[in-house]
Amino acid sequence: MKNDLSYKDKKVITIGIVRELTGLSDRQIRYYEERKLIFPERSLGGSRKYSFSDVELLMEIANKIEDGIQTHEIRKEMLREQKKQSDAEVKTKMIQGQLNAHFGMRKV
Repeated sequence: MKNDLSYKDKKVITIGIVRELTGLSDRQIRYYEERKLIFPERSLGGSRKYSFSDVELLMEIANKIEDGIQTHEIRKEMLREQKKQSDAEVKTKMIQGQLNAHFGMRKV
């Protein structure tokens, strides 16, 4: 596990606590994992570990399911959002590189 993660992204919460925080059952949480909507880490003993970001994502997923959106549609939307974010990061790096080249700046 990386030490430079924000507290929101550290996978330290057990499924029992996630269940209490979200109101979801263990079965629902595991189902969302099976559907590749959530990606917990595993402890050495094999227990699932979640982050606060995972808890927020589970709440969003549950709300969408309540609104009648299918899990495969949620997954497609998540992939589109990840691609948009990735494209934006690449664009930002390219612009930063152009600015650095133009103004003779180097990353310190």
